[in-house]
Amino acid sequence: MRLIASALLACSLAGSASAADLITFWDKPQHGGNSFNRLPPDDAYFRALAGYGATWVRLSYDKWEPAKRDYLIGDADKYEGIPAADLKTLKETLDRADKAGLKVVIAPLSLPGMRWAQNNGNRFDGRLWQDKIWWGQAAAFWQDLARALKDHPAVAAYNIVNEPAPEKRNGLAEHADRKTMQAWYGDQAGSASDLRAFYKTVIAAIRAVDPATPIMADAGWYAAADAFSYWPAALTDQKVLYSFHMYEPYAATSAPNMKRDKPYAYPGKVPFGDGEETWDRARVEAYLAEPVRWAKDKGVPLNRLVAGEFGCMRLWSGCKTYLEDVLTALDRDDLHWAFYSFREDAWDGMDYELGAKKVGWKYWQQMEANERDTTPRKATPEFEPISRRLQGTD
Repeated sequence: MRLIASALLACSLAGSASAADLITFWDKPQHGGNSFNRLPPDDAYFRALAGYGATWVRLSYDKWEPAKRDYLIGDADKYEGIPAADLKTLKETLDRADKAGLKVVIAPLSLPGMRWAQNNGNRFDGRLWQDKIWWGQAAAFWQDLARALKDHPAVAAYNIVNEPAPEKRNGLAEHADRKTMQAWYGDQAGSASDLRAFYKTVIAAIRAVDPATPIMADAGWYAAADAFSYWPAALTDQKVLYSFHMYEPYAATSAPNMKRDKPYAYPGKVPFGDGEETWDRARVEAYLAEPVRWAKDKGVPLNRLVAGEFGCMRLWSGCKTYLEDVLTALDRDDLHWAFYSFREDAWDGMDYELGAKKVGWKYWQQMEANERDTTPRKATPEFEPISRRLQGTD
C-alpha cells in the first residue's frame, strides 16, 4: 500500500502562491442538484440543469459501468489503484459539466471497506467502521483521486463519502436525543466508528497532494441533520463544508409510504425516532435548525453548511408543500443546497420534472436496455418550489 505523504509536504503545498483558493466559491449561497445516474451525463443534461439557474451538481458515479468490480475504486474489498478507464470517463464528464458552467462536487457512494448497499445485494457494508485497516485504503484512494482531479476547473469539492453510518448496528438509534448521541460518541471516540477521526485521516491524505480543493463531510447516520449534534468540535481544516441530508420524516417522504393503503400525509402525524410526531412547517424548521445550532456553537460559518440532498416522492400529495417548507427553512439561513434529483435515469421517484403522473413504458424499457433516457422533461408544478429558487425569482 502506497504511503501517505507527510504533513510537512501538505503544509508546503498549502503555502504555494499558485494554489487557487477554491473555497471562495462557497462564500455565497450555491444551489444545484444531485446526479445519481446510471449513465455518465451528457452535454444536454448539464446544459439543462444550468439552464434552470443551478450553479453546481453533486455527482455520483457508482451506477456507471465499471472497468472492474467497483467504479473508480476497482474493488471495495481491496483497493489497488484507480482504473484508468474509469478515471478517463469521469474526467470527460467533468469536462462536460465545466463546459455548461457548472461546478461539481464528487460524491462516492462506496469506499474500500464500504460498498454501497445497492451494489452489494442490498446489504449494508460497515467494514469501514469496524476496522481501521480500511481507513488506510480509503485515504490512499482519496489521495490518488485528489492528485488526478486537483487541477480540473469544474471540481468545487470532494465529498468524502455519501451518507456514512458508523452508528448503524452499533448501539445508537437514529434520531436519539443529543445527550444520548454525545454519550455514545464518548464511548466510540478513537475507535473505527469515530467518523470525525476517519475524516481527519482522509483529509490529511488529500491535503498532502491538494491544498486547495474544499472537502465536504457528511454527518453520520446517513447524513441526518441532527447527527452533527454529537461532534464535540468542528474539523481543523479550514476548507471543510459540513453536509446533511433532509428526507425527514422518512416514513412519509420515501417510496414505502406510497405503498401504504393510506399514505402518511404532510402536514400530519408520522412515525419518527421511537415515537410519532406531527410534521409541518414548524417541525421542519425546528429540525433543520439543529445543524445551524451546532455550527454556531462550534464556530462554523453558516456558509460552510450544505444541504447536500433533500426530496420527496413526486407522486406523494404532500410533496410540493414539503419542498416549499424545506427550502424556506434552508434559505432563511442562506445555506447551500442541492435537490435530489435531476433527471435520474435509474429511478423516477424524485424526478420532479415528470410531474405527478407515472412514467411511460419507454422509460423502463430504456433502463432495462441501459440506453440513454429520452423521456421528455419540463417545468411542472411539482418542480416549481425548486425551479423558482434556482431561477432567482423567489
